[in-house]
Amino acid sequence: MADWVIRRARAVRGRWTPPGDKSISHRAVILGMLAQGRTEIRGFLESDDCLRTVAIARQLGATVERTAEGVWVVEGLGGRDFQEPNDVLDAGNSGTTARLMAGVLASAPIFSVLTGDESLRRRPMRRVVEPLQRMGAHIDGRQNSSRLPLAIRGGDLRAITYQTPVASAQVKSCVLLAGLRACGVTEVIEPTLSRDHTERMLAAFGATIESAIGNHHNLHRVRLRGGQTLTGVALSVPGDFSSAAFWIAAALMLPQSDLIIEGVGVNPTRTGMLEALAGAGVHLRWEQVGESAGEPVATLRVQPQPLQAMRIGGDLIPRLIDEIPILAVLATQAYGITEICDASELRVKESDRLATITEELRKMGARIECLPDGLRIEGPTPLHGAHVQSHGDHRIAMALAIAGLIAEGETRIESVECVQTSFPDFERTLSELVVY
Repeated sequence: MADWVIRRARAVRGRWTPPGDKSISHRAVILGMLAQGRTEIRGFLESDDCLRTVAIARQLGATVERTAEGVWVVEGLGGRDFQEPNDVLDAGNSGTTARLMAGVLASAPIFSVLTGDESLRRRPMRRVVEPLQRMGAHIDGRQNSSRLPLAIRGGDLRAITYQTPVASAQVKSCVLLAGLRACGVTEVIEPTLSRDHTERMLAAFGATIESAIGNHHNLHRVRLRGGQTLTGVALSVPGDFSSAAFWIAAALMLPQSDLIIEGVGVNPTRTGMLEALAGAGVHLRWEQVGESAGEPVATLRVQPQPLQAMRIGGDLIPRLIDEIPILAVLATQAYGITEICDASELRVKESDRLATITEELRKMGARIECLPDGLRIEGPTPLHGAHVQSHGDHRIAMALAIAGLIAEGETRIESVECVQTSFPDFERTLSELVVY
């Protein structure tokens, strides 16, 4: 894929439906594979990451077929054991695939080897390996089983109560998926609520799952009894809020914008960006228009508004962790000093996102400082075009593209093929929505 060349724009306008939610697309295939019967998924995100999940489901013996654009059918394995794969299972660049599939594989009486690309093999896996080993899975891997590849011999798991050090939807989902076939009741305790797509979708597939805020330090608890049977369903995947976030930001900053975003998921565990913007004096018009697989869906209208500095941290971070790069771009145009803290998790994503967004926005003239667990950004600051790098990180690439739309001159972004992992149509969306 050629470099992107972005120039200053006047507006983003139109009616637009975001691509299917990546997190929900992954989970729909995984639960469809585990369920009895047929699962039809409409609005499936056909990105590299989600197709890795499809490929692994097929290697484990599930039938997964594409019947039309964005429409996939999974014939579930039900209570049958997985087919033992005759080759390694490659998650590519997808941390969600690797961590959720680790829980699935740990529950099955088969041997498997799970790996990923060079970037994913650098990312931490101990956070899921530890609870799975406590449940009885035999797992070995590099650096004391903290890095891919992982060799997993699963089956005969026992339920545990596991308190996660930080709120992590991937860790919670991994343990719950393993708990589906464990003996007893599996409980996951989080310091604050992370994305709850797995809980909602388990319920949609017929599982009984309990979720509550406890009295002790407001810890969040999820309980799942092992041995439950899932039943295939027909579901529609909402539009991905994290993909919509780039265009929300663009419409707020470009002075002649008027953008209507249709069919976007507004699960409250995903829309922390809207809370952060409300704190900055921005109020978007939106209306909930439906629900799918337990996920609320809405239409949003975004028009330009002045921005005040933001204070982002604490319990809000898990609800906007993927939006911090684009929030950093917004903060360059906000009045005052924006401070983001408690976001050290961004240092172990596809890139060290705190460092990379700082490095690249400075090239464009931003007054931004990288902190140990966050960012400090002074605005408003005029940006200028520059030659910038994605660092192989899809969210950095797209955030820089939006920065290029408000910058004087021309911005060239290298290594943009990484956007295929989450938003393959981003470049086409640029051409459709942007007015020069």
